[in-house]
Amino acid sequence: MALEKLEQVLSDEAAAVVIGGMVLDINAIPSVVANPGTTTPGKVLYALGGVARNIAECMLKLGAKSFMISAVGLDLPGSLLLEPWKSAGLSEEGIRRKQDIETADVCNIFDGKGELAAAVASVEAIEKFLTPEWIQNFKFNIRSAPIVMVDANLSLPALLASCQMAAEHQTPVWFEPVSVTKSKKVASIVKYITFTSPNENELIAMANALSSEAKFMPMEKDSGNVKLSTESLFRMLKPAIWVLLEKGIQLVIVTLGPDGVFLCFKAIHGVEKYDSMKNKHSSFSREL
Repeated sequence: MALEKLEQVLSDEAAAVVIGGMVLDINAIPSVVANPGTTTPGKVLYALGGVARNIAECMLKLGAKSFMISAVGLDLPGSLLLEPWKSAGLSEEGIRRKQDIETADVCNIFDGKGELAAAVASVEAIEKFLTPEWIQNFKFNIRSAPIVMVDANLSLPALLASCQMAAEHQTPVWFEPVSVTKSKKVASIVKYITFTSPNENELIAMANALSSEAKFMPMEKDSGNVKLSTESLFRMLKPAIWVLLEKGIQLVIVTLGPDGVFLCFKAIHGVEKYDSMKNKHSSFSREL
């Protein structure tokens, strides 16, 4: 059933609705080892981010339509985020802009080896201003969408409202967990979710949130510099994946960074094997 729905999504030319964060990433990269209490030479780079915004941009590059629902301020970070949005000809109708909104941003400080040393996130505006009332303004877009993607930057009331509007019109919901902490919000909306795409540790956090006890431990993929095989990694993750499938999520895509993804769903006896070449596809479907 999940793959049948995904096939319908990919072949539909209507705009997918993407609800969540637009965030400006500020990356501080030192060129020498940093000393506390003083400035360090290096580079400060700005990058357009936010899980929902990133997904909408990727969809655009794959030739698929999307309708973004988010919130940014009338400030410099907001302008930096929206300028390329306008240039790409994307709709700003669903993006809330007000003087009192401070656009979400994250400052990442890296060490001399390129690893994240510290970070400060200011993303309260997404929860405060991306409200159920604002999202309700676009119920027609949600009703006609082939899929609604929500990211876990949303507040619980906004997540619930988005999922309920999608459910009223039998629109599949894709839940993007964003982070280990925010992924736990899945417990409040799991009955509405059709697809989800956690990484390994987000998957563990989601499985614990959906279980009566926290029985799954965070992943340690590299032990003593010995890399786990794909088969071993899958065996370790399978119990947590099964929790999500048993709760009704039809398709679990576990992202593994450079190791690829696990595409997981329940096998149904007697159902013909899914054949992606049988039906007509959109350009997005072929690219994907």
